[in-house]
Amino acid sequence: MNAARRLVVAVTGASGAAYGVRLLQAMQAAPEWQTHLICSPSGWLTVHHELGMQRPQLEALADVVHNVRDIGAAVASGSFRCDGMVIAPCSMRTLAAVATGVADNLITRTADVMLKERRRLVLLARETPLHLVHLRNMTTVTEMGAIVMPPMPAFYTHPQSVDDIVNHTVGRVLDLFDVPHTGLVSRWAGMRATLAAVNTDVITRETP
Repeated sequence: MNAARRLVVAVTGASGAAYGVRLLQAMQAAPEWQTHLICSPSGWLTVHHELGMQRPQLEALADVVHNVRDIGAAVASGSFRCDGMVIAPCSMRTLAAVATGVADNLITRTADVMLKERRRLVLLARETPLHLVHLRNMTTVTEMGAIVMPPMPAFYTHPQSVDDIVNHTVGRVLDLFDVPHTGLVSRWAGMRATLAAVNTDVITRETP
């Protein structure tokens, strides 16, 4: 496959497997991109528990699949050309490993490569509530150049289903890599129409 661009997608054991799955599905509509999947053992369990998917079903969504224990895989080297990596969802264990440079499996090693090569690394960190170490780890990876993107619902889009919530977050992730997509994100067009419906005097008073 002669893809011009590559994206590594990692799935870990945090709740929210739908984000990683939907991301891979959305990437299939971008033929100029090649996806490389890495899933942790806990990730496989969560995918099955939350979505009822079997391992071959998830693997079929990616162009290339790497074993999380294969530290010698191509993506483990900075010489492997790619545009970046998304960990969706990102467990607090994985976040901690990335923050401290513990490259003990292919996911954390590849994330370490993204940081050292100054490539985009997006972490869909999934946990709540957050204690101090979680917050400090998020600060650390942000200072290192990663983007921490907790999958927060955008209620201004008036989501009607879980799929709507997942799609909006995935669309925002794709925006970070300039991956073209349609139908995932309801773009914000401003509040003026809403204000007009609620109280026309508000707009009148604020208009210069």
